[in-house]
Amino acid sequence: MLEDYINMGPRQKQRKIKARGHQWNQEMQTPVERRSFDQSDMHDSCWNGQDSSAAQPSTYEGPTITCRDSSAAQPSTDEGSTIVDAVDILEAADNVDGLRQEASPESFSSGRRSTAVHARLRATFYPKFENEKSDQEVRTNMIDVVQSGKGVLEVSLKHSGSLFMYSGDHGGAFAKNSYGNLYTAVGVFVLASTFQEAWGAEASQKQKEFNEYLESSHLCVSMELVTAVLGDHGQRPKQDYVVVTAVTDLKRKPRFYATPDLISFCRQWRLPTNHVWLFSSRESTVSFFTAYDALCEEGTATAVSSLLNEISDVSVPASKSHTEVQGEILEGLVARIVSPESTERVQKVLEEFPLIDCKDFDRSLLQKSLREICGQDMINEKEQIKALLQSVGPEMCSDWSDWTSEGNATSFLPKFLKAIPLDHTTTKLQEMLKVLQDRKMCVRYPSRLMCYDAKEQMTYYRMTVHVLQDYVFHKYQIEMRRNPELWPLYRGFFVDVYLMHGDQRRNSLAVLSDNVYKGFHIHQENSAELGDESNILMLKLKFLPYKIRTFLIRNGLSVLFQNGFSAYKRYYLRQMRKWGTSADKQQRLDRLLTEWARYITSQDGGRGTNSHMYLSEAELFLEHFARRSLQNKTLVGYTGSAVKVEDFANEVAEDADVSREDTLSVAKQPVDELQGKGMIIFFPGIPGCGKSSLCKALLEDPGDLAEGRTIHSLMGDLVRGKYWPLLGKDRRKKPVTAITLADKNAPNMDVWKTVGDICESSSAIGVPVVPDSAGAELNPFSLDELALFMYRVLQRANHPGNLDKKSRNAGYVLLMFHDLYVGMDRKAFEGTLKEQFGYLVKFPVLKANRPRMPSSIEEVLSEGLDLFKCHAERHGKLDSTKGTLAQKWSLWERELREVLDGNAAYFEDVQIPFKEVFQSLRQQLVAITRGDISMETSTDGEEQYFRSITIAALSLPAEEITNCLQQLKATNEELGKYFQGRRVILKSAHVTLAHKYAHGIAAVAAFGRERGATVLVKLTALLFSSKVCALEVQIMENEKAVRSRNEWAHVTIWTAPGTKTKEANFLPQLLKQGHAARVDFTPVEISGMVELL
Repeated sequence: MLEDYINMGPRQKQRKIKARGHQWNQEMQTPVERRSFDQSDMHDSCWNGQDSSAAQPSTYEGPTITCRDSSAAQPSTDEGSTIVDAVDILEAADNVDGLRQEASPESFSSGRRSTAVHARLRATFYPKFENEKSDQEVRTNMIDVVQSGKGVLEVSLKHSGSLFMYSGDHGGAFAKNSYGNLYTAVGVFVLASTFQEAWGAEASQKQKEFNEYLESSHLCVSMELVTAVLGDHGQRPKQDYVVVTAVTDLKRKPRFYATPDLISFCRQWRLPTNHVWLFSSRESTVSFFTAYDALCEEGTATAVSSLLNEISDVSVPASKSHTEVQGEILEGLVARIVSPESTERVQKVLEEFPLIDCKDFDRSLLQKSLREICGQDMINEKEQIKALLQSVGPEMCSDWSDWTSEGNATSFLPKFLKAIPLDHTTTKLQEMLKVLQDRKMCVRYPSRLMCYDAKEQMTYYRMTVHVLQDYVFHKYQIEMRRNPELWPLYRGFFVDVYLMHGDQRRNSLAVLSDNVYKGFHIHQENSAELGDESNILMLKLKFLPYKIRTFLIRNGLSVLFQNGFSAYKRYYLRQMRKWGTSADKQQRLDRLLTEWARYITSQDGGRGTNSHMYLSEAELFLEHFARRSLQNKTLVGYTGSAVKVEDFANEVAEDADVSREDTLSVAKQPVDELQGKGMIIFFPGIPGCGKSSLCKALLEDPGDLAEGRTIHSLMGDLVRGKYWPLLGKDRRKKPVTAITLADKNAPNMDVWKTVGDICESSSAIGVPVVPDSAGAELNPFSLDELALFMYRVLQRANHPGNLDKKSRNAGYVLLMFHDLYVGMDRKAFEGTLKEQFGYLVKFPVLKANRPRMPSSIEEVLSEGLDLFKCHAERHGKLDSTKGTLAQKWSLWERELREVLDGNAAYFEDVQIPFKEVFQSLRQQLVAITRGDISMETSTDGEEQYFRSITIAALSLPAEEITNCLQQLKATNEELGKYFQGRRVILKSAHVTLAHKYAHGIAAVAAFGRERGATVLVKLTALLFSSKVCALEVQIMENEKAVRSRNEWAHVTIWTAPGTKTKEANFLPQLLKQGHAARVDFTPVEISGMVELL
C-alpha cells in the first residue's frame, strides 16, 4: 500500500484518501460535508479553537478540497482512514528527537517511536546571482571566456512582469514567495489563454496532456507574467501574456534546461519564448557591450532588438514581439555565459522546431478576458480568484486546493529538521535549512498543513523558503564555498513535505526507500544531456527610460508625498549619480521630474496617487512632455509616433566635446545641495569603539566643521526614555543646519531606517561613522576589533551607562552587540549603509602591520562565542547572570579579564593613537560639508554604473595640438590675427570616428573591439570661419583599419558662443563657397588612441 502511495503525485494521494477527491459539476453546486473524527483514535483538534465535530458548509464554491477550518465540512473516508486537521495531534506525536541521518531499515529496528520525513521539491527558480567583482570586471571575464572558446555570451530581453511558476494542475502554481492568491490565479488564467491561442480547438486536450507531462516528469516551468492587473511596472502592456524563462527538472537536485532544450520544449508545446541572441566571438561580444553603453540611456525595444539582430552571431526570434505585446519600454537585457555548444545546438533546434503561426486560431474560446474579469465590481479578491479559475475550466485547473486551504503550521520547521530523512533530497534540504538557521540568515519558512492521513499516520505540509533580504544569497554563497556539497539557495522555493509518525514498519520503509532511490537513478540516467545552469556568469543591464518610470517616478511617490519636493529631489539626484547618468541627461531629468512633481501634487487635491497604478497619471504626463521636442521623446522613450534617427541627429551635436573629466564630474556631490542642510552623525558599531570620545573631541575642537553651523551631542547613556524619538524631537528644536552627534550605538537596519526618517523630516544628511575593519566571514567586525573593544570597556571606570570594569557581565554585553551583526559580512554592511545614506565615514582602529593576536585571546573569545550561542539557544535574551549557565558565565568573565589584562601591552601597541583617529574623522566630515567627497554608493545589486557612450573617437594629445597651434599663430600673420582674443589652449582633443546619431549605434559598437589601439595621424591644414575652426586630419594606414565615418576627418578647435560643434563638419563646403579660409602647413605627425566617449 505504501509503495503505491509514494508513486502517486502529492495531489493524487489526497484524492485517494478523499481529502481532495471531487467531481467538477457536483462540487460546483454542492458543499462537501465533513465528518467528525473518532476521539478513540486521537484527541480533539483545537485548530482555530473550535470543535472539529461542528459540521458547517464550506463558504467557498467550486471544486474545493478539505477546508482547513475545523468547523468546515469534512468528506467521508474509506475503510477507517480518518482525515483531520491535526496540528495539536502532531504536537503530541513528534516530541521524540529524530536522528539527523538518512533512513535505513536499521533506523527503525529498535521499535522506538520516531518520525520520518520525505520532501519533494515543487518549484524553484534560478538562485539570485551576486557578482563578487564589479560589473566591469564581469564584462572582462565574459569576454575572456568567449575568446578562450569555453563559453558563448547569451543575451535575452528582460520583460517587465512578475515571476510565475507552474508545476501542473496538481503540482501547483506559484508566485515568487507565495501561492494560492490572486497572482497565481492570474498566472493560471493567462497560461490557459496562451494554450487557447496556440492550439485553438485542441487547447483543452493539450492542457490536460501538458499537466500530466509536468507532473509525471516532475518539471516546473517558470515564466515572466506580464499583465495590466497586477500593478504597473515600466509600461502597461498591450496584451496580458507569459514568456517562459526556465524549465527545471526537480526529480532530485534542481537541473535547469539549457536554452536549446528550453526552446525545444516550448516550441513542442507552443509556449512563448524570449528573443535570444548569441555572441560566439570576442569581436561580437565586445560589440555587444559597446552597443549597450551607447543605448543604455535611451534604449527601447525596437531599437535594441534591431541592433542586436545586426551585431549578433545567432538571433533566435521571440514567439511574441516585445513591441507588440508589451510596448517599446524595455526593462533591460540579461547577459550570461552558456555552453560553447549552444550556438550549434540552437541552430539545430530552430531547424527541427520552426515557429508555428497561431494567428488563424480562435482566440475567443475563453468567454471573458483577464481585464474584463478583474475589472468587474467584485466584493473581494476571493471572488476574482473564483471567476478566473472557473473561466479556465477543469482541464487546466481542476484542483483549487491551493486557493482554498488556510492556516499556517507554525511549529512545522523543528519537526522537519529533527525527523529522519528517507532520501537524499530530504537530507540536502535539511542541511540547507540548518545552515540558514545556524547563521541567522533573514529567511522565513511559512508552512501550510495540507492534510493528515490517520491510517498511514502521514501528514502533508507545503513549505515556502522565503528569503527576506537579497544579501542572504551572497552570505549563502560564502557557505557554499566552504561546503561545496550544499545545494544552492533558490528563488521561488517551494517544498512538499510528508511527515510519517509513530512506529514505522521496517518493510514499508525499505520499499519506500527503494522506490525513492530507484527514481533517482532513473533521473540521473535520463538527464545526462541537461545543463546545470544554476551557477553561471551573469549580468542584468537596464535602460534609462524604464528606470525613469519605475525608480524615479513610481518609487519616488512616497518620498514626494511624505517628505516634500526637497526630499524627492535629493532622492532622484542620488539615484542618477548611482547609475552614472550623463550630465546632459541629469539636467533634462531634473527639469522633467520637477515638472512631474508639480503636476502630480496638484492632482486630486494633492492627496497622492496609488503607486500600484501610477501609470494612469504618469503616461498622460509623459506623453505631453514628449511632444515638445524630439529630445524629450528620446529621453522618456516615448512610444507614440516613432522618432526618426535622422531627425534626431539634427538636434544633437555630432561630435560633442565629451571627455573623461565630464563623465567623472557627474558623480561629484554638488556643494549647493549640502548648503542649508544639517547633518546627523551616528555610529553603527560596538561599545568600546570610541564613539563617545570622538563626539566629545568634535564638540571641543570642531575646526572647519563648525563653519556656519552649530554642533551638539546627545549621549545615549544619559537619556531617559527611547533615544531615537528624543533625538528627532531635539533635531526639530535646533537650527536646520545644525550638526547632531548621535552618541549611541546604532546596530541594526531598523535603527538605520529610523535615522533616515529623522534625516528626511529635519532636512539633514545622515552620515554613518564606523570603525574600519577587514571584518569576518559572517560579521562586519573581526575578532581583533572585538578583543580591543572589550579591553577598552574593561579599562573604563565610572561609565555613565555602567558598562565598565565593575560590570559583572561586560563581556557578555559586547558579545551580544557583536551578535547583532552576525549574518552580515563587511561588504554587505558597508554597502547597505552607503545605499541608504550615500555616505560612509570609516575611522582607523588597528595598525595595518600589527602582530597576530595572541592565541590566549583567540581562545577566550572562542569560548565566549560558543557559550553565547549555547546561552541564546537555551534562554534567548535572558541576561547571562541568570539561567542555567550563570556559573559558567561568571568563570568566563573572570578569565576574560585576566587574559585581556595580561595582554595590555599588545593592545596599547596595535591600536592607532586617538589623535590620528580624530583627525582622520574630522577631515572626512569637513570634506563632506564642502562637497569634496562624492556620495558613495554600493556596487552591489542590479543598478550598476556604466558610462553612456555617444561616439567612437581617436583621442589625441591636447598638449601637442596646442603647441602646434601656438607655432602656427606665431609664424602665420593671418592666423595670428584670427586667434587674437580666442582661446587656443585645449583640455582635450579627438577625431570623431563614428557618432551613434549620425552613423548608427552598430557603427560605434564596431570600434569597441579596437578600443585602446594606437593609430598615427597627420595634421595637415587649418580651416576656419567666423564661427568655427578645425584642424584637418589624415588617419594613416593601420593594421586595425581604423578610419573615420565622417566625410572630413578633423579636430574641432574652437566654436563661437551659440555655435554647435557639428558645424565644423561643413567647413570644406564653406571653403568652396568662399565663407571660410584654409592654411596648409608642413604635416605634423602624432599618435592617438581609439576610445569610446
